[in-house]
Amino acid sequence: MAGSGTSPETVRTSRTPLARAEHFVWLTARVLEQRRFAHHFLGGGADPVETALAAYQNDDGGYGHALEPDLRGPVSQPLHTAHALRVLDSVGRVGGRRTERICGYLTAVSTRDGALPALHPSARGYPVAPFVQIVDDPPSELLATGPVVGLLHRNQVWHAWLFRATDFCWAAVDALEKSHPYEIEAAVAFLDGVPDRARAEAAADRLGRLVREQRLAVLDPDRLEDFPVAPGYAPSEHHFPHDYARVPESLARRWFTDEEMARSLDHLAAEQREDGGWPIHWREWAPGSALEWRPIVTIEALRTLRAYGRALD
Repeated sequence: MAGSGTSPETVRTSRTPLARAEHFVWLTARVLEQRRFAHHFLGGGADPVETALAAYQNDDGGYGHALEPDLRGPVSQPLHTAHALRVLDSVGRVGGRRTERICGYLTAVSTRDGALPALHPSARGYPVAPFVQIVDDPPSELLATGPVVGLLHRNQVWHAWLFRATDFCWAAVDALEKSHPYEIEAAVAFLDGVPDRARAEAAADRLGRLVREQRLAVLDPDRLEDFPVAPGYAPSEHHFPHDYARVPESLARRWFTDEEMARSLDHLAAEQREDGGWPIHWREWAPGSALEWRPIVTIEALRTLRAYGRALD
């Protein structure tokens, strides 16, 4: 590990959140998450992140090989490919020939209305999380489509597939009434990137009211019992204001008071475990996938805290 970050002696003696997280990442993470951590927090470059990510890409332009840890096996999947785009976005590398190939893959696996399924049936035969269903004719999902479309728009990527996918997302967002946290998060990811800002702000205002009315965000971490988890979620799978507004610039930030956001961030910071990593709250179905998820969750927790100006070191 020489030359790759903080010295081992510093890691052992420092108790700052960042140093504890660094120790956890070197101890447990895949190479991709190690390089992501180095890029975001240790001054590392974007090229090593891209190199590590390239190992997950297939000839069809999509990504597989358990990049999204709850889907195993080598085949490309929309959720893997969305994960890859988030990684590229985080290091400022969305665009060019690679993104054209990704959009080609997304076009090939899109449904009749141009949207993405959460899971393509090519996953059949490989291990997947039991809460993910494989069907022969999967439906269009805002959960899978919204974040991808929003991210591509935010990076000013233009592709024929985006027109139909954008129309699908608008229709899906406008139709949301009774929802659940992950679907709302996908809607926010779409609204934060789509070009029609006036329409996006109006839609976000409506969703914010829905989130509060349906108690989809824990507004007081000391009163979890007042905010029941959504049907089908794990018992501890609560969602907090910071889950919707990962950065202060998000439209979802307007949904919460300064006090509510501060409590949310306090809760997020306090969740760091003794080993330096953050926990996952959804159902753990296999030891390997849970171990791979925790460094990802840890990096995102640190990025959110830093975005809001919280001290990490």
